[in-house]
Amino acid sequence: MSVDAGRFAESIFGRAVRDPGDRAAFTYYLPRPIPRQLDLSSTVVLALSEADAALGRLQGLGTLIRDPGLLIGPYLRREALASSRIEGTQASLSDVFQAEIDESSTNDDTREVQQCLEATQLAYELANSRPITQRLVLQVHAALLTGVRGEEKNPGEYRRSPVWVGAPGATPVDAVFVPPLHRHLPELMGDWEVFVNEEGAALPALIQAALMHYQFETIHPFLDGNGRMGRLLINLLLMERGRLPLPLLYLSHYFETHRDVYYDRLQQVRESGEVESWLVFFLTAVREQAMDAVERSQRLIAIRETYYAEAIKQRSSLPRLVEIIVRNPFVTVKSVEIGRDLTNQGARNLIRNAVGKGWLHSLGSHGRGGREHWFAPEVLAVMEAPIVYEQAEVTTREQ
Repeated sequence: MSVDAGRFAESIFGRAVRDPGDRAAFTYYLPRPIPRQLDLSSTVVLALSEADAALGRLQGLGTLIRDPGLLIGPYLRREALASSRIEGTQASLSDVFQAEIDESSTNDDTREVQQCLEATQLAYELANSRPITQRLVLQVHAALLTGVRGEEKNPGEYRRSPVWVGAPGATPVDAVFVPPLHRHLPELMGDWEVFVNEEGAALPALIQAALMHYQFETIHPFLDGNGRMGRLLINLLLMERGRLPLPLLYLSHYFETHRDVYYDRLQQVRESGEVESWLVFFLTAVREQAMDAVERSQRLIAIRETYYAEAIKQRSSLPRLVEIIVRNPFVTVKSVEIGRDLTNQGARNLIRNAVGKGWLHSLGSHGRGGREHWFAPEVLAVMEAPIVYEQAEVTTREQ
């Protein structure tokens, strides 16, 4: 598939261009400023209504449960893992949890997920005191890539050379997509920043988030990490708009599960200006993931409350262990010792007590130091349970 102007119909979203007078020039896509208004079809309006309702239930969860912040950790990890896996990282949720309690269990993949998690947490901290600006984006991007694969690709700096998307070894001539040349980045990212901070815009928050993400991926401002950054920014924008009080929405899992469709819907906007399919896909992801987050949270809360009810019957620190295993269902003596500020023997006693109640099971010794790991099977089962998507995305593209 060659990148030529004939593949791209000029639309309100952009056009394919080639620098005149340069025989060595290649065709690339030049986005236009993000539209501030869109005529939404009945299909999009229906998808928006359903996504809004599901997101509303997720919003309400934070007011109905005690200490909803306890659930943030597992959800952030699911999001960081899925977003990293879209980019080719190979790790499981269990791998990520175990790497956090035992450094000897870490590898390049879990380190990459952990870096994505730390960048996400930094983004939330920064957004508490400032708007979503280019400065924030650069700062978070630096945190995302420093110390992991891609750190040689200028973390925290916009690219200063062309890039293209395609199979390994592809060139700008046979690439699937060539983003705008780097000289266009200041103007494009300036418009992106203004759009993201236009609270009074005529667009609903979820439509604004969908367009924000599309434009970021199309501009492709960095040499690496564009996908992870663009997905991270979705939750940030929804929280900024008051639609998501806690980061309990993990859209990357839907994008990962429907990876080919995800890329195809973004490309449709570029090639034909067909934004409806992208909006419906995005809104379907919001609805499905919000519904799953509510259901999964309720199951985790039920387990936690059952354990608490049992634990408070004893004169021990057992209730303090409940909080630990809901945040991370894997523990070692050391992780409990540090997490609850206990002596080594105190941590061992807690774990032994939890094993006796069936809360924890031993996984044997792991890593170079032979450290024993335990896990909470009931908690882990909820966190790792596969997502069954109830409603398929509505396809609006002509067959």
